[in-house]
Amino acid sequence: MTKPFRRAALAALLLGVSAVAVQAEMMAPTAPPEAPKFDAQGEPIYVNRADIYEFKALPAYSEPAWVKAFVDAGKLPPVAERLPKEPLVYKTANMPDGNGVYGDVMRHVIGGRPEGWNFWAGQSYGWGGIDIGLVECLTRTGPLFQVNAADLQPLPNLARSWEWAADGKSLTVHLIEGAKWSDGDPFDTEDIDFYWNDIVMDPDATPLMGASQETYGAGTTLDIIDAYTFKMNFQTAFPESVLYAMAYGNFCPGPAHVLKPAHPKYGGKDYQSFHDAFPADMMNFPTMGAWAVVEHRPDDIVVTRRNAYYWKVDEAGQQLPYLDEVHFRLSTWGDRDVQAVAGTGDFSNLEQPENFVESLKKAAEEASPARLAFGPRSIGYQLFFNLSGNGWGEPDARGQAVRELNRSLDFRKAVTYAIDRQRIGDSLVKGPFTSQYAGGLLTSTSYYDAGSTVFYPFSTESAKEALAAAGLTDSDGNGFVNLAGGDDLNVTLLTNADYATDKNIAEGVVAMMADVGVKVTLNSLGGKDYDNARESGKHDWYIRRNDQEFVSVVQGVNRLAPTGPAISTWHYANAAGELDLLPYEQQMVDAIAAFNGTQDAAVRGDAMKAYQKTFTENVNAVGLTAYPGALIINKRFANIPAGAPIFMYNWAEDNIIRERVYVPADKQIGAELHPGELPGKLGEATVKAE
Repeated sequence: MTKPFRRAALAALLLGVSAVAVQAEMMAPTAPPEAPKFDAQGEPIYVNRADIYEFKALPAYSEPAWVKAFVDAGKLPPVAERLPKEPLVYKTANMPDGNGVYGDVMRHVIGGRPEGWNFWAGQSYGWGGIDIGLVECLTRTGPLFQVNAADLQPLPNLARSWEWAADGKSLTVHLIEGAKWSDGDPFDTEDIDFYWNDIVMDPDATPLMGASQETYGAGTTLDIIDAYTFKMNFQTAFPESVLYAMAYGNFCPGPAHVLKPAHPKYGGKDYQSFHDAFPADMMNFPTMGAWAVVEHRPDDIVVTRRNAYYWKVDEAGQQLPYLDEVHFRLSTWGDRDVQAVAGTGDFSNLEQPENFVESLKKAAEEASPARLAFGPRSIGYQLFFNLSGNGWGEPDARGQAVRELNRSLDFRKAVTYAIDRQRIGDSLVKGPFTSQYAGGLLTSTSYYDAGSTVFYPFSTESAKEALAAAGLTDSDGNGFVNLAGGDDLNVTLLTNADYATDKNIAEGVVAMMADVGVKVTLNSLGGKDYDNARESGKHDWYIRRNDQEFVSVVQGVNRLAPTGPAISTWHYANAAGELDLLPYEQQMVDAIAAFNGTQDAAVRGDAMKAYQKTFTENVNAVGLTAYPGALIINKRFANIPAGAPIFMYNWAEDNIIRERVYVPADKQIGAELHPGELPGKLGEATVKAE
């Protein structure tokens, strides 16, 4: 497609979606209200990617004295032999406080619980930063919040470089050479081969973050070239989103030498046995991350210790990480905020607005051990409709009737008119924190365009008119609208029980829908039960805190629309693989295809404008509220970059680059639980130098 034709097609798409007639009885849609000014938000210092780190050999390398004792005792090879030929080297000029010193511990508090260590079979590590400290991926996106827009691309990581073929239909990827897993086994394309063929391409494998062939494009293949090189082959030219799909949660290879024997293809009993092969009480699972798990006390703590084979250094040649130990106290997500502010915990992503005011007050006290910094409004909640009308999730008669209503624009408009977004925000926290959210792309992404965003203002009368237009009236006079057969319309709303914010928002939606005559019943589920219900179609509506695609666009862009049979969890295909897309959904799919099919920044911008207009005008989801998060971190830690958001391209544990965070010697608290110990062999105890 030529560039002028692309632009013409996108212009037509923008014009076409505006043809939705607004009934005279309903309030006309407007531009979204401006978010209140919030002075507490920090700003990053912008740099180019090459300013952060590079791969190169240094004249000499060093390590903590207590680790050198292992070398002297013959229990560990010298540090230079444990590092790659050209390690990843962090540049001193990009470190806010310069090269660090060794020692001390970072104390996290989390609400999750580790299920086991087989990330590649779907086991959760408990979230809260455990997985980010253990699992490394081919590219890295967390630090991109500080990268200049003109240089915005994923950072190299385990993949040190890559190049596109002239036609853009293949990508040759070069791995870092000589890096090793924490047990000393080489990291190479054997790990890539296993991950691609036996995890991504195996329909019976269920990796935690859901990477599938669709993530990398239908028909994509992978060829191993040599021990450190592989090539990906695509059906379309220059699918640059693949580089983002190589980052956290997706192309994060596991240790093939450990995983293979448990996989059914290589002698393992079955997929359930593969899932269960590495339980949470098995220590020292091999990692490419900065730390490895050495202790797990159920409902108490997970302890990780430094990886002696970690493949990153600073410009002085000091092997990273600087921190010897990281704790994850197993409590609640609300307690994480409390302990971080009090100083008994060191780090929190303050993401529950109910805690904002009290946390600000405490952090403002002169004696406070914690500093608190707000980022952009990158947290948003939406209500999604189940739009599959042809059998996904096998709905009963009631569920099918609700889905038919969900597919009616008048009904979706009734729901969005019924929501008082200001009231929802105020119910969470008073002040300039929350903003009214139209849905779709958040204002924190550079692709957001207010002029392409349609906002339906709160109006109970308009909601009732829209319900009538959808054929719904209160025929029995009990205050709730009825289905054609006479029964009250009763919608189930799936919400995540793990977070107080989700519950509070959901309860507000239930009350507001009752005000316009729609009965909504909450189905509050925690953890994987929530995810399973959402991903299996066992819902009418669900409330979801936005994933990365609505925050950054470039990550998971295909998930912004039903671009495949199992891509967007508001509309999966039925058991036969059939998608019954509504016309506007096809327009969104076309906009995503236009975005992916070009490297022209202007065309990409137009594609996202078309997408946002289609999404919001057709109420693909109901935006509820958006607000900033705040990073709470103990003041003793150095090298915390300015303006680090708690969530943008990744969570703050990745954004702050924990492996280069340190504590000055005079501020270290000596709270290590396993001083002088290194991770041992899989399933064994830690190792001591003596």
